[in-house]
Amino acid sequence: MLLRPQGGITYGPVRSRRLGSSLGINLLPAGRKLCNFDCLYCQYGWTDPSLAAVTAAAEFPQVDRVLEAVAARLHDLPETPRFLTFSGNGEPTLHPRFGDLVDGVAALRDRLAPAARTAILSNSSRVGIPEVRDALARLDVRIMKLDAGSETGFERYNRPAGGLGIDEICEGLRALPDTTLQTLFTTGPAGNLVEDEIEAWLGRVASIRPRAAQIYTLDRGVPCDRIAPATREQLEEIRSRLAALGAAADVYP
Repeated sequence: MLLRPQGGITYGPVRSRRLGSSLGINLLPAGRKLCNFDCLYCQYGWTDPSLAAVTAAAEFPQVDRVLEAVAARLHDLPETPRFLTFSGNGEPTLHPRFGDLVDGVAALRDRLAPAARTAILSNSSRVGIPEVRDALARLDVRIMKLDAGSETGFERYNRPAGGLGIDEICEGLRALPDTTLQTLFTTGPAGNLVEDEIEAWLGRVASIRPRAAQIYTLDRGVPCDRIAPATREQLEEIRSRLAALGAAADVYP
């Protein structure tokens, strides 16, 4: 079953496979998916073409409103979450004042939840933009998507908006410090568990030199019926191939 897009600014804390207790922060329009990718596996379903290129500031929650919502939720929680995570209904860095929000949430954390860390789950699409990359670097944890190694695989699996290319994304990832890569592998006729694509992806990871990689597969409903979950054994094999290149990885089956 597909998930409904978040209806507000904060959600959870959720129990994340990769982050543990995480308070989600949605910087995107309430109740709507807004993304410049249309990934085959997206838990929110297909990207609405009429929303894919929305950039008007009025479509996004205002900075003050986001910070008020995060502060109110932190006041209400009986326990401090491990992470305050920018995620939500698509790609967080699309917010036109993303850098201001990174700094504002960090200041709230310092005042109200000093044990928590700031994080993001990003599709990496805007990491090539210097001001976005600088804002990402100010977060404690950056979990950045890289599902493909070739331009053909990227176009087929992540289905990016026009103008986005994997070479520019990988160049931006190489310039981003202390990065964690996230990769969702799937089998099936439209999946990315194809030897040529895996080899190309391994080369990209080796060139980026991330702090770590997170390898995982489906655990929710998806809009595409031509992909299926990878097995633990398949993910472990990819991890061993990464290890041979000197790259650490964790598997989340």
